[in-house]
Amino acid sequence: MPRRSKWMHLVAGVIAGVTLGVFLKLCLKPSSRTSIEACEAAKLISPDPLALIDLSPEETIQNSNRSLVFVGVMTAEQYLNSRAKAVMETWAQDLPGRIAFFSSEVSRAPGLPLVPLRNVDDSYPPQKKSFLMLLYMYEKYGDRFEWFMRADDDIYVRGDKLGEFLRSVDSRKPQFIGQAGRGTNDERDALALDYNENFCMGGPGVMMSRETLRRVAPHVKYCLKHLYTTHEDVELGRCVAKFAGVSCTWSYDMQTILHHNGSGAAAYTGRLKRREVHRAITLHPVKDHRHMYRLHTYFKNLRIQDTRELSVDLHRDIAMCMKELHVPQEQVADYMLPGDVSLFPAKIGDKDYAGDNTILGAPIDMSRYQPTTLNDILTFDFISKSIYSTMHSNPKRRIESPLKEALDDVIREVMEIINAPSRQRGRVIDFNELLYGYTRLDPLHGADHILDLLLRYRRYRGRKMTAAVRRHAYLQQTFTGMEIRELPMGEPAPSEDPELSDNADSKDPMDYDFDESSQQQNSFLDFGKLGVKEALETGLMKLQNLPNVLKWSDADIEEYPVYSRIINFILPLMGRQEIFGRFMKNYEDIVLKTNEAVTLIVVLYLDSKNPLDYGNTESLITYYKDLYGKEIKVVRMGSTTFSRGAALTEGLKQCLNDDLVSFIDVDVMFNFESLRRIRINTIKYNQVYFPIVFSEYDPDVVNGEDYNKFQGERFVINSDLGKYVDSSESGAKSERELTNLKYSKEIHDDYGYFRQYGFGILSIFKRDFERVGGFDLTIRGWGLEDVQLFETMIKSNLTVYRGPDDSLVHIFHSVDCDKHLEKSQFLMCLGTKASTHGNDKHMTYYMLNHPDVLWPDAEKGAS
Repeated sequence: MPRRSKWMHLVAGVIAGVTLGVFLKLCLKPSSRTSIEACEAAKLISPDPLALIDLSPEETIQNSNRSLVFVGVMTAEQYLNSRAKAVMETWAQDLPGRIAFFSSEVSRAPGLPLVPLRNVDDSYPPQKKSFLMLLYMYEKYGDRFEWFMRADDDIYVRGDKLGEFLRSVDSRKPQFIGQAGRGTNDERDALALDYNENFCMGGPGVMMSRETLRRVAPHVKYCLKHLYTTHEDVELGRCVAKFAGVSCTWSYDMQTILHHNGSGAAAYTGRLKRREVHRAITLHPVKDHRHMYRLHTYFKNLRIQDTRELSVDLHRDIAMCMKELHVPQEQVADYMLPGDVSLFPAKIGDKDYAGDNTILGAPIDMSRYQPTTLNDILTFDFISKSIYSTMHSNPKRRIESPLKEALDDVIREVMEIINAPSRQRGRVIDFNELLYGYTRLDPLHGADHILDLLLRYRRYRGRKMTAAVRRHAYLQQTFTGMEIRELPMGEPAPSEDPELSDNADSKDPMDYDFDESSQQQNSFLDFGKLGVKEALETGLMKLQNLPNVLKWSDADIEEYPVYSRIINFILPLMGRQEIFGRFMKNYEDIVLKTNEAVTLIVVLYLDSKNPLDYGNTESLITYYKDLYGKEIKVVRMGSTTFSRGAALTEGLKQCLNDDLVSFIDVDVMFNFESLRRIRINTIKYNQVYFPIVFSEYDPDVVNGEDYNKFQGERFVINSDLGKYVDSSESGAKSERELTNLKYSKEIHDDYGYFRQYGFGILSIFKRDFERVGGFDLTIRGWGLEDVQLFETMIKSNLTVYRGPDDSLVHIFHSVDCDKHLEKSQFLMCLGTKASTHGNDKHMTYYMLNHPDVLWPDAEKGAS
């Protein structure tokens, strides 16, 4: 017996030791999810319910506008840093109430109003989580909100529409609102629902009044013990029907305002400008939390549009009232209301400036603009299956995407206005087709539309009927006030990409330089890369408040150092020595003579047709280097097959990572304004600049009588237009202004066009260029490499800034298209060659003066 007892004590000791060891391991292991949190779960002090949702004890239903609805969001531990965080940062900010997230007892999420439900895990189906969430709502907030909403973490809620909807329903009565369902035919027997029972489907959201929650919450534990199915929303509906005596709302509208998209993970990933999206209060499911931000941005833009429309309506009301009071228009801005209250207290320039009432208060009128001459008349474009214009180069064309989208927006808003009283009248009017219409754009006031709409009228109350009707809509979209945004001159590297900064580990993330050039970022005595002057200048620039005697320039320092940022021009060149001489004269006047912060890198190829140009070009570069003592780098490519993409890539190798580079063409003329725009429109890590260059037409066409008048018609051609501006006519101007005018051209439709499809001129930081992958070096010959790069930029996270730049002029030269090019390149080349010949007017006159070109067979027959 003693021996047996000894063995029993030994076994018991081993078991006790193993148990204690496992317990200590779970409690003390720092990487374990259940670590100290699990061990201290019993000791965890629950947060104050009011402080959790930032609700003060004094806030009640009667005195707070954020006590309308409490939203409980069911989530799981794995979604706290994705879906739950996205919900909190998007639609939760616009709720007319408060929000809290409910998850398992081991869940932790600092910064989120999270309630870890005791004895609840994240298993599916979440029946226990759902019922205990309702019980928590009732016990902690039952008397502080009018409505309570049960939601999932993959739902988007439009707070403004939710508030508008709930305020229209009596919360003192038992209400159970959602998208009603009874299950599929195969499920009905398994759901055990009576013939008069239903449930609110949980996905799109479920709302219950305070009275409903008061009746149901005390019986939550009973409902949990009497579950018939594994469907959480079905069991909730059964519990509400039993103890609150109400069923889910049977209403067709619930399917539209509580919208469920059946496409699963692909839901709301496509086009958002759809009727069902605009009408919805909730949208479900948003499986990828990143699309939550996309939805939020889209609905914020809609709110901005609605606010602007409301602002315009208020301005019109004010203007009409002032007219009735016989107040002169010029006195409206300073008009005083009774009690010495200013009608417009905020003046122009103030933060709360409401806009110019003379513009925004203009009444709706299709003839607000009064033309003074026949040429000033704004003509309408006719819309049918195509669009027909009198002033466009293509009189009949397909409806462009921007106009089509604008018409969709206008028609959708018209239908919303028409259907606003539909519910009270028991009918609905649906848009069927746009039969025809007229549209025009008034640059001063806005867009005018006259639309003939084919609609479908349906009456569903009383005598039901359906009929087709036509209505004319006269619409005017008024321009609001001008909006000015200040763009940053530079941004720090994105924190998630440490490779974007050379000193990412040693440099404070907020301590970055907005406008440092590559030379300013080098060491003070780095003579290996900088000259003595540049190195000394770099060191001095790091000191603040230097006296002018230590500055290299006598000119005043610009407010923003961005204006002195160094631009590195990269110029691919093969042959064309004469044209290069013209470019260098331009470069000499704008850069070399004025000490502009610009460097030039010439990537030089040998032209087998003109081999002497290679040496002559080098000699010319040497001449300018010796004359001005400024560095002009030459990258000698020799007889290598010419490729613009490869040439620019080789030129980039001469630059540092943080250098601003600009791809230039030998045929492009630039001035000081060009340099300023390059500097301010190119932002490191954020924005690249693709200017739209003005391209000249063939001078023989511009100045040729065959292209400008009918035969026999007297016509005087102004030969000065399209030529250099004569400095003698420019008045008293500075030397810099005179130089700027010398390299400016008259911008006119008869002398050239803005090449919208040209993407060869680009300004970008080298670091950003390398981030997107650079050029496709497999492309050889003329064109296509710039189009490919532009498409790559569009798909990247960089902003592509594109706009017409009248300071960049592409001087005309004939285009030779090599038939050995790839088909796509050859067609692009032919298109460019045709567009540079002349405009439609020039071609029309030529055809009319040479009917043999239009009807060659007729001429042969007549002869």
